[in-house]
Amino acid sequence: MYSYYQEPFTPEEAAVLGRFFTNTDRPVFALINLPEVVKGALFARYSRSPKSLRRLFLDEFVGHPETGIQAISARLPQEDHTAALKRAEGLYERVFSEYGDDSVAQLGGAHLACEQASNILTKVLEWGRLGAYLEQSTRYIYYDRKFEYPDGRRQYRYFVPPEIEAVPELAARYQADMDWLFGMYSELVRGLTAELEKQFPLAPGDPKPAWAAAIRAKACDAARGLLPAATLSNLGIYATGQSYEMMLLRMRVHPLQEARDYADMMLSELREVIPAFLRRVDVPERGGVWSKYLADSAQATQSIAANISSTGPASSGPDVKLVEWDPEAETKVVAAALFPYSDLPDDRLLEIAGSMSTSEREQVLRGYAGDRTNRRHKPGRAFERTYYRFDILCDFGAFRDLQRHRMLTIEWQRLGTKHGHTEWEGAQDAGRQMNWEAAMARMASLHEIVVNACGAEAAQYTVPFAYRVRFTMQLNAREAMHLLELRTSPQGHVGYRRVCQEMHRLIRDKAGHRLIADAMKFVDYSEPGLERLEAEKRSLGKRRAAGQADAPE
Repeated sequence: MYSYYQEPFTPEEAAVLGRFFTNTDRPVFALINLPEVVKGALFARYSRSPKSLRRLFLDEFVGHPETGIQAISARLPQEDHTAALKRAEGLYERVFSEYGDDSVAQLGGAHLACEQASNILTKVLEWGRLGAYLEQSTRYIYYDRKFEYPDGRRQYRYFVPPEIEAVPELAARYQADMDWLFGMYSELVRGLTAELEKQFPLAPGDPKPAWAAAIRAKACDAARGLLPAATLSNLGIYATGQSYEMMLLRMRVHPLQEARDYADMMLSELREVIPAFLRRVDVPERGGVWSKYLADSAQATQSIAANISSTGPASSGPDVKLVEWDPEAETKVVAAALFPYSDLPDDRLLEIAGSMSTSEREQVLRGYAGDRTNRRHKPGRAFERTYYRFDILCDFGAFRDLQRHRMLTIEWQRLGTKHGHTEWEGAQDAGRQMNWEAAMARMASLHEIVVNACGAEAAQYTVPFAYRVRFTMQLNAREAMHLLELRTSPQGHVGYRRVCQEMHRLIRDKAGHRLIADAMKFVDYSEPGLERLEAEKRSLGKRRAAGQADAPE
């Protein structure tokens, strides 16, 4: 198994952590004995901090009276956590197991911290729809820091896959190229920060913490295309026992060793908190058969797909195609909007909606959408009556943010270099443009070497975020409204803003659904200079109004 970094804690720190986490020395651990609101706050802060969750807990939560952690710790019984868990398991056996209903596993959940996971693994972890995920953000954290191992070794935060590590000469080349790439990223992101501070000086009246956070986000956004998919991330998950079971069944037969090893660690930790819901996972005749079915069907389909030609030219720029939609969408949405307020059958309402004029349908949809004063005011389920399917080719960095919308149907292809990469945004900077191209060329060369030596799955780790990945998104109009309004907001990254702006244009112009597109009134086409400044000012104002300290760096 991969040698994960083990964070040092003093005996006193370990004693505190032992009361609230299932372990203090592994990258996967569950949270115990904490109020739900504290777990939520801890995960929220986690997504914007370079610290591990346990270090964050010690530094920013333990000593604060409002968290109540010291009081909780004082009240906790001295009884071992596992003894209490065994009693609870007995209760489960007596009360629930006789029903034999999978839905029982939807009633209990766990908070799990997953640290030192590659950006390939985070997408595997986030596949399931029914779960809550908070991932470390690349726009709030500089990835120029190194882990300092107890043996004195220092390494940038990237994963060395076992498939590559097994080939010593290749592993040496891989690590040399990764160190070079992270060195280039570090130089670029720090240089950009200094230049952006001059380009966007602190304006009179603007709070410095909000300005500094916006500057950092813009620098990180510009540099993140250099980060490889091997970049390590921290991820907080809250999910039910049933959701974890499905996640582990998939991971246990995943083609990458990292995912399979991580599944074992997750299962071990989850059995410390919700063991009854995960009994079937590694039972050969239960979970074993289930996992084999998933692996066999994937292998059969992959064998067929391998015989289909995949040659073709690389595209340039975001490539967004609306490939399927419902020509009768607006008629159906109008009928669905009227349905709960009528006593007529659905087919009769469709006839009525079809006979309406455009202005009459517009009147219905405007009334149904109501007076939306912000994007969180969402119309009802009538907008789920129609759908859109998009084929999208964009950089992996933007995909990572769009992939987080799981209530729709999203499928993506293996990450590689064949689709090309985005250009350096500061095209007028010839020196950085040359460095950017040099980085992309060097990693493309490494990618080809790893493909030949270890296969295309393992080669994904070598690919920088600037390279494009193809995926499909199929979503109803209600989910489209949520996605497009959120991901075009001015504080968003320019990469996914462009994709979502184009999706909105296609709904309006290609599908011709102007009434539906107009209902998405908070889709934003502006081009702000310092994207996150206003959002950071609002966040800072809320913290100060609540009497809280400014967010630490």
